Amino acid sequence: MIRVAIIDDHAIVRAGLRQFFSEQVDLVVVAEAATGREAVDIVRKELADVLVMDLSMPDQSGVDALASIKARAPDLPVLILSGFPEEHYATTLLRQGASGYLSKDCDPEEIVKAIRTVFRGRKYITAGVAEMLADGLGGANEKPIHEQLSEREFQVFLRLAKGETIGTMADSMSLSVKTVSTYRTRVMEKMRLSTNSDLTYYALKNGLIQ
Repeated sequence: MIRVAIIDDHAIVRAGLRQFFSEQVDLVVVAEAATGREAVDIVRKELADVLVMDLSMPDQSGVDALASIKARAPDLPVLILSGFPEEHYATTLLRQGASGYLSKDCDPEEIVKAIRTVFRGRKYITAGVAEMLADGLGGANEKPIHEQLSEREFQVFLRLAKGETIGTMADSMSLSVKTVSTYRTRVMEKMRLSTNSDLTYYALKNGLIQ
């Protein structure tokens, strides 16, 4: 049996997935969580073989949660199931350790197929994501600017775009204010932007925040 944990802040989504997974002979839902911190607790207790995780959660983004999970359990497969279309996050999160990325409007059967694939230690790549990855081989300059950020820079970028202060970020990310400021400077330089408002506009325009 594949032990699955569902991480989503909407109870109705968790209930729907739990019901569908219960109809599969090889899947069992062993844990559920509504926040990123609860997801990390599940990982800490080694309850699951595969995490199915949303990106939008109340306490921290799925991007931050993924970083925490991979730091604690680098080999644990994390399948992202998001309301954001593939082109907004998929390639970035795959580079940062996700085992697969699916949009919530996909067929439920595809979610099960993806769980079985990542459980075997393989990445689950849809045709659309494969095309984006292939396009990215043409050179870094052809990628969207945000895809050229490092994992930590991308985290800082999203938090800044959502209006978080450097002090708040330093506390929640367990970093010094100076370190966060350095990341902010790098993000601004790489993205050729000047203000936090510019970052917010970019993130909204590219569908990275709502």
